[in-house]
Amino acid sequence: MNARLRVCLDILPLVGQPSGVGAACRGLFEALADRPDVELSAYAVARKAFLARREIPRSVRFRGRPIPTRLAQLGWRTAAIPRSESLTGRCDVVHGTNFAVPPSRRAATVVTVHDMASVRYPELCTASTLRYPSLVRGAVAAGAVVHVPSSFVRDEVVQLLDVPEERVRVVHWGVPPVPEPTTPPPVEPPYVLALGTVEPRKDYPTLVAAFHAIARRDEALRLVVAGADGWGTDSLTGAVAERQLEDRVVRLGYVNEEERSALLWNASVLAYPSLYEGFGFPPLEAMSAGVPVVATRAGGVPEVVADAAVLVEPKDPVELAGALASVLEDGATRRRLLEAGRRRVAAFSWSATAEQMMSVYGDALECRRR
Repeated sequence: MNARLRVCLDILPLVGQPSGVGAACRGLFEALADRPDVELSAYAVARKAFLARREIPRSVRFRGRPIPTRLAQLGWRTAAIPRSESLTGRCDVVHGTNFAVPPSRRAATVVTVHDMASVRYPELCTASTLRYPSLVRGAVAAGAVVHVPSSFVRDEVVQLLDVPEERVRVVHWGVPPVPEPTTPPPVEPPYVLALGTVEPRKDYPTLVAAFHAIARRDEALRLVVAGADGWGTDSLTGAVAERQLEDRVVRLGYVNEEERSALLWNASVLAYPSLYEGFGFPPLEAMSAGVPVVATRAGGVPEVVADAAVLVEPKDPVELAGALASVLEDGATRRRLLEAGRRRVAAFSWSATAEQMMSVYGDALECRRR
């Protein structure tokens, strides 16, 4: 009998420019790889699945299947094929890290649901993400246990997908590393920093409006948006042009890890104006770099930041402007947030995530045996 649990992880989110899902997948993969009680392997199903091989050590067994992701997901939803045995090889648990997991005859299955934006805000989603609910329902019907990163998402999954609560497990993510930079940031301080792909649910137009309200207080202050252009780019461009802030709003596009660290460590404040989030890495990353956070009461964000951020209502530029001004100008508020942030970020570690995920895998094995 194999003393180590054989876990096969979907690492497709590691390919390309990693988003929050990619950061979650990376952190979990590395934490599981460090455990002596896990025999870790990996899989990817995509037309260019071989690209995932480059993202993990050669010592980790990998299977990539050059099947278009959309075609594979269609098969999983309609005919329960292709099964995991043909995609992952022999293992005890197959973990789909991004809303989908292949059905299995023998292995236990776990599927991670990051949020329910596809149901709550379908108008803010792409065609591919609108398929997520049916994929999750199909996985649960085939026996999967659902992993979610926050209690907020658990409640959403139970309410919106009719998944029994006993089939859903909450395990928070850790915090992606934000090492002290060795190079200066690409933008000279002072600046308000926003991190994340330019997409509608990040609501950068409201942030631009809030920044416009405080910009006159400090002529040197700028707003820096670091994130790949998505389908919210036109709205951001229009908001900047409407207020004639082209010389005060800096858009960097996607930044690498070194640039990201430098931006975080040198920011005056992190602004997180999202309309909806299942978890949210940037506030925790900012706290680990000693930067105060202003965020919205959106989705799982209050659960993640607790009392370590100033929280405002989504889509309220006046309240957001006031919160940013208080953090920038009130020394007492700033000191309180920095101290609370240090305490809060200490509660999130990848080793704890991996330990709790092992319990989820055990539960999934129990479900498979029934």
